[in-house]
Amino acid sequence: MGECKIDHSKEDVLNKYESQKDYLPEEMHPLFNQFFQDDHTQDILNEVFHLLKKYDLATGGEKNERNNRLNLVLKNV
Repeated sequence: MGECKIDHSKEDVLNKYESQKDYLPEEMHPLFNQFFQDDHTQDILNEVFHLLKKYDLATGGEKNERNNRLNLVLKNV
């Protein structure tokens, strides 16, 4: 994934999550619910947005990498 210079708002991330929710592992949903209850740094918002971006189009291996990274971020914020 290339570097993006756009800062994404919490609302942007929530909208992206909603659009990709059906493609994410079921066990991730509670982590996202908790994530959206708190405020986060711009870096975290941008990272989560980009991990979700085009998630539905990712290959199996890429989805595993994204899932691992999402789990790491979501469980440690």
